[in-house]
Amino acid sequence: MHMADALVSPDVGGVLWAATLGLGAYSIRKVTAGVDDKKITLMGVMAAFVFAAQMVNFTIPGTGSSGHLGGGLLLAALLGPYAGFLAMGSVLAIQALCFADGGLLAYGCNVFNLGFFTCFLAYPLIYQPIAGDGSSKTKSFIAAMVAAVVGLQAGAFGVVIETMLSGKTELPFGAFVALMQPIHLAIGVVEGFVTAAVLAYVRSASPELLAPGATVAVSSARPKALLGLILATLVVGIGLSWFASTDPDGLEWSMEKVSGMAELEVEGGAHETAAGIQAVTAFLPDYGFKSAETEEAEPSWPAIDAGTSLSGVVGGVLALGLSALAGLAAFGLRRKPRPAGTGKA
Repeated sequence: MHMADALVSPDVGGVLWAATLGLGAYSIRKVTAGVDDKKITLMGVMAAFVFAAQMVNFTIPGTGSSGHLGGGLLLAALLGPYAGFLAMGSVLAIQALCFADGGLLAYGCNVFNLGFFTCFLAYPLIYQPIAGDGSSKTKSFIAAMVAAVVGLQAGAFGVVIETMLSGKTELPFGAFVALMQPIHLAIGVVEGFVTAAVLAYVRSASPELLAPGATVAVSSARPKALLGLILATLVVGIGLSWFASTDPDGLEWSMEKVSGMAELEVEGGAHETAAGIQAVTAFLPDYGFKSAETEEAEPSWPAIDAGTSLSGVVGGVLALGLSALAGLAAFGLRRKPRPAGTGKA
């Protein structure tokens, strides 16, 4: 569901950029009360895991489309909504800058569609009122499923609204929404299963990480869950990413069904500037080595490619670093010295 720059106007892109920066700054301030070195570590590990997971598209049977894990709900479930939002913003920034996955002008739109709706709208459903105290595995599974579907449906609808406000007449509202919502319903069901499975593992290995609140008490967390997530990140990013579906994702599939094109033409100075920046910064475009070939080769499956594996490792490390940096910024605010005269006598 990563939007390309061609799908948004500079006005819509600019407004969502400003909203994302504002909410990011607010989230850093909200995280300060519960942040510590272990919380920063968890933020980094979870960002790396979500980055790797998003590299693996799975086929939606009978549609010719595919989807991938969004991850915003999972981030919020383990980190709380504010730290989860910061981690998702970090993942999407690395994807756009280093791998040309999602546009720079559309960055704010992508953060809202994949991060805001999941971390703030869907997140409250994953513990209360459905799961209760979390003692029932069935209720916890239902809560994860419902929350995942709600988050993905809201994000898909956000894409439709943003293209409409951007004046993209190639994607008329009625026809576009009629395809985007059902295909992302299917993707949301898969995301619900994956989210429920990961949370069940963490609940078994380190249940203290699942504290249902804006902050998570991780100071006494056992390392088992963290080590498992690190191992899963490496396995997915290095090897499982070779087996990603070659079918277009839900957004591209919907666009092609409506307009006959999986991509729209880029027009205007803002779009060209953003594309120029991306051309310089994206050193592993489309999660592979840059190629001088102009003719596109038929995609193979599995795509056994050293460039893909390298992208999984490098991207995971960068996502970990940027997310941890956001945590360090919050940690720095918490440790900011008090003004003179306010301390104890």
